[in-house]
Amino acid sequence: MLSRTADHLYWMARYIERAENAARVLDVTYNMSLVPTATGNDADLWQAAVEITGNIEAFERDYGTANAKNVIQYLTMDSNNSSSIYSALRSARENARAVRVTMTTETWENINALWLEFDQFLRKDLTAEGLSEFCDWVKSRSHLFRGVCFGTMLRDEAFSFVRLGTFIERADNTARLLNIKYDFLMPVQYQMGGAVDYYEWSAVLRSVSAFQAYQKIYSDAIDPVRVSELLVLRHDMPRSLHACYDEIMPIIEQVAANRQSETKRLAGELHAKLHYGKMQDIFQHGLHEFLESFIHSNHVLGEEIQRSFLSATV
Repeated sequence: MLSRTADHLYWMARYIERAENAARVLDVTYNMSLVPTATGNDADLWQAAVEITGNIEAFERDYGTANAKNVIQYLTMDSNNSSSIYSALRSARENARAVRVTMTTETWENINALWLEFDQFLRKDLTAEGLSEFCDWVKSRSHLFRGVCFGTMLRDEAFSFVRLGTFIERADNTARLLNIKYDFLMPVQYQMGGAVDYYEWSAVLRSVSAFQAYQKIYSDAIDPVRVSELLVLRHDMPRSLHACYDEIMPIIEQVAANRQSETKRLAGELHAKLHYGKMQDIFQHGLHEFLESFIHSNHVLGEEIQRSFLSATV
C-alpha cells in the first residue's frame, strides 16, 4: 500500500474517533454540571473539559473564561480548534475523499452523509438547547462509521490502518479523560462516599459507555480505584487502555511484517505494562504519573507510526 493512502485512512479514523471523544467529554461535563461539583466551582469543571484536549493555552488566548458557552463553542464549532468536532469531522471527510477509491462505496457514502448532515447543527445554539441530542448524534454516527468499515471492508492493509488510527486515538483520550477527571474529583480535602461522589464518577463511566460494565463486574458502590482499574487494565472493557493495545499490537505486527522496528518495540513495551500491570502498584507510584507517562509514550508511538508507515507529519 502507498504510504500516502495509508496516511489518509489512518487520520480519517483518528479524526472520527476524536470527534466522538469530544462529544463524550462534552456530554459528561454537561451532566456533571447539573449537580454540585466536588470543588463547588463550575468554571473548574468546564476548564477540565478543555484540558482533556490539551489545548488550554489556545482556549484561554481566544476565549479567556472557561464557562459553558465558551467551552461548548470551542469544542463543537470552532474552526480554529483542530480538536473541535467541526474540525475533526471536516478533516475526516477530506481524508476520506482523497482515498475514496480505496474504501468501499458504503464507507465513503457514510462519511460523506455524516458531513452533509452536520450542517443541521451549524445554526443551532447548543448552549441553550440540543447539546445532548448533538452529542448523541456524533456518537451514533461514529459507531455507524466503524460498523460500516467492519462490515464492508476487505481485511487488508487499508482496514488495518483504519483500525490502528481508531485505537491510538481512543487510548489517548481515555488516558486524558481519566487523568483530568481523577485530579478534579480527588482533591485532598474531599471525602468520598456522598451523593455527589456517586453522580460524578458515574458520569465519568457513562462518558466511556462503561457504567453497566462496572455494575456487572464489581456489583458494588462506585469506587475511584475500581473505576481506574476498569479503564486502565481490564482487557474486556472496549475503551480501556489494555483493550486498545490488545488491538494495536497485532495490527502493528501485521503491517510491520517480519521487520524489526522501533514501532513494534514501543507498542510491545506499552502492551506489556498494561497486560502484566497491577492496579495497586500503579496507585503506589501514582496514577497521575502513570497516565502522564502513558500519554507521552502513546504520542511517541504515534509519531513513530507516522515515520515508519505513513507519508508526512500531520
